[in-house]
Formats: sequence, structure tokens, C-alpha cells
Amino acid sequence: MGKFFWFLLILLVFLAIFIGEAGDFVLPLLYLLLGAFIFGRFWSGRVLQRLQIKRDFVSHAFLGEQIPVKIQVANSEWLPIIWLRLRESLPIELAPADTLHQVITLGVKGKAEFLYKLDCRRRGYYPLGPLSLYTGDVIGLSNPVRVYGPEYLTVYPKIISLAKVDLVSHSPMGTLRHIQPIFEDPSRVLGKRDYVAGDSLRRIDWKTTAITNRLQVKIFEPSIALETAIFLNQNIQEFDRRTGHDDTELGIIIAASLANYIVGLRQSVGLYTNGKDPLHDSVTALPPRHGRGHLLRLLEILARLQAGVAEPLVQLIYRQSVHLSWGTTVVIITNHVDDELFDGLFQMRRRGMDSLLLLCGPVARYSEIRHKASYFGFPLYQFHSEQDLKIWRV
Repeated sequence: MGKFFWFLLILLVFLAIFIGEAGDFVLPLLYLLLGAFIFGRFWSGRVLQRLQIKRDFVSHAFLGEQIPVKIQVANSEWLPIIWLRLRESLPIELAPADTLHQVITLGVKGKAEFLYKLDCRRRGYYPLGPLSLYTGDVIGLSNPVRVYGPEYLTVYPKIISLAKVDLVSHSPMGTLRHIQPIFEDPSRVLGKRDYVAGDSLRRIDWKTTAITNRLQVKIFEPSIALETAIFLNQNIQEFDRRTGHDDTELGIIIAASLANYIVGLRQSVGLYTNGKDPLHDSVTALPPRHGRGHLLRLLEILARLQAGVAEPLVQLIYRQSVHLSWGTTVVIITNHVDDELFDGLFQMRRRGMDSLLLLCGPVARYSEIRHKASYFGFPLYQFHSEQDLKIWRV
């Protein structure tokens, strides 16, 4: 239609110039077409730019949820929109069977709503949109386009509920029960007993002593504080080529499940990883903290995390472990173990930290690694799939 219009316009100009007798007929027609073009372009462009658009949805979701998305379109002008075509771009991991692709008409001050649902089948950080809007005038001379920018949905990674994880800690004065009496907590009175030579006077329970007429001392319940730092390897070069993608995803599930378990015990947990975060250029370093808010922040990072060519895990451990406090439990989730990693574990042990090795997927020289870890006293577990986490679900 556009090419034909310009051809007709040029033809009318030539007729008006060279055929003088037809000017009385050609010029009004020429003015009519030019007026229709200018008014149509002004009409469609103005109403499209003044169109009010809103995308309403929950920005965070857990795996397996269905998220409804509502798009509201309102015409704020005193001019109607003869036709309006809307097309929403959606990620294939979330896209429903019936994607948004509609053609509507909006009257003066008219409104329209569209609803679709997203299936959160996979963790990630997904753009919803952009939303492309097309319109035009009555005779199709102009076709302005407007793009409404994308908004983002965060789908948290899968969390497996854990019941009992053997995480060793030497941090005293915490809230977890412990069997070693060296970590007694004065706020937890377990009972009382008779005084013996060598007992501290601070332990004496004077009230009970007055009642029983025998010197009594308090028995405190042992306890520890569990401060955990998770080092998650996402350097794809340190994973098996055939199973690297699945193994890195399994590592993210393990990290999310452990963090949820530790926060459930009201303890602090941190995350250090060499994976790529699309919102940050630097390596992710989230120091240990406690609370549900901190857990959600950690899960957001795991949701956005992408495996790729990155800094070796050992370098990450050397650089970040110096900031950890004495008694921190370090959990290393990886697929690659060598002598340099064992050297890093020894250095952390000298600084008073405990280490736990979690291997994801098939590992070369696993028997040798297991023997070394057992000999030097580093607990080691290997997981081939999510089902292997059942050892901690009892």
C-alpha cells in the first residue's frame, strides 16, 4: 500500500504540472491524499506513544509454580485506535502453549486486559518481553511500532528438604547441641551436682545450695555455633565434558538445599562461587549471615548463576578463605579434586576451619581421592543425582 501511495502521489504531481486543464481535479485529490497521510501519521503515532501499558506479575517464584501474568493496555487519548496488534516475546523455558499474540480495537479511553500463565519448569533469570505493539491508520499509509521493554522473573533453584547433615564445627557459644563438654553454654543449664575441688565459684548455685544445705554447682549443656561457607564450583573446564551441564546444576541444587537446612537451624551460611551472574561482573562473594532474608538473597544468586569458563576453584578458595573467621565450616562443591585443592584444605585447617568435600557426578581417580580424604580426615561425599541426597533426608 505504501509504494502504491507514493507512486500515485508522484503521478498526481506530474499531472498537476503538465496538464493544466486537469488541475482543478488533480490538486484537490493531491491535497486530500497529503492531508490523509499527515493526519493518519499523526493519529496513529500519537495514540501509540500515549498508550498506557502495564505488566503485572510476581517477580520471584519457586520451581514448579505457575505464575499468572496480566498485561493492561489503556488508550488515554480522545482518538480511537482502529487496530492494535500485540506480540509478547517469552523465553522458551517458561512459554505456555498459547503465547500472547492478539489484534484488538480500542475506543476513546478504552481499556483491554490479557492474561497468560508461565510454567516455572527450570531455575533461572528470565526476561518477560519485550512487548511489541503495531498499529496504523485507516488506509494503511503509516505503521508505527512501539516496544515496551522487558521485565524479569527469577525462578529459584530446586530445594530438597534435608533432615540431618553432619557438619563439623568448632565455633563455641552457639545454639546447637554438642557432645564435647569444652563447648559449654552458660545460658543452657542442664542440671546441678555437688561441688568438687577445682570447680569455678561462678558455677555455684547459691539458691540450691541454701535449700539442700550442700554446695551445688551448675551443669551447662554443650553447644556450638555453625557458621558455614559454601564454595560452589561452576568452572565448566573442571567438569566432565559429557556430564558437565548436569553436574553443575546438581551442585546448585546441593548448595540451595544445604543453605536452606543451615538457615533452618538458625545458623549463618555464606556463598562463594566462580559462576557467572548476569547482574554482576565480579565473582560472587556472599559472607555468612543468618535469617530468611539472607537465604532468599542467596537463592536469587543461585537462580541467576551460569556455568562457564571461569577462575579455577582453588584460586577462589585461596582468595576468599582469608576473610573467614576461626571455626568456620567450609563446604566445597565441585567435580575436580587435585593436590592443590588438598593443600588449600590443609591451610584452612591450620587457621581453625573444618572442611567438607561434596563431589558432583563421575570423578576421575575417585578411589585415590577418597583414600587421601580419609587418610587426612576430610569428610567426602559423592552425588550422581538428586536421589543420592537421601542419605541426609533420614
